[in-house]
Amino acid sequence: MLLVTSNKARQLLHVGYVGHVRQEELRHNQVDLATQLGELSPGFRLLADFSRLDAMDLDCAPELGRMMDLIGEAGVKTVVRIIPDRGKDIGLNILTVFHYRHRPRVVTCQSLAEALKVLAL
Repeated sequence: MLLVTSNKARQLLHVGYVGHVRQEELRHNQVDLATQLGELSPGFRLLADFSRLDAMDLDCAPELGRMMDLIGEAGVKTVVRIIPDRGKDIGLNILTVFHYRHRPRVVTCQSLAEALKVLAL
């Protein structure tokens, strides 16, 4: 499952990955992502939470890339990722090189508490 929410006042986009994520779920949530991005101004921050991710299908990589393209085009300034188990890193650093043309600041944290400190929330 993919959960996408935004907080306009804090200029924060939150994307949470839960359970076993499949390509269809990512594709289905593209419209929701675009809607949430419309609420934010360039310079916003992204909190990508992978702490509840159990698995992600390999064919999700192109969809993740499209999501990163949308987020990058909308003007993300800072990307904070929560990945408590480095063994579950799904190649995000490689995808970042190809899909964030404006090179936002990227920070990987092990917990929500650590991520909130980085985001000054």
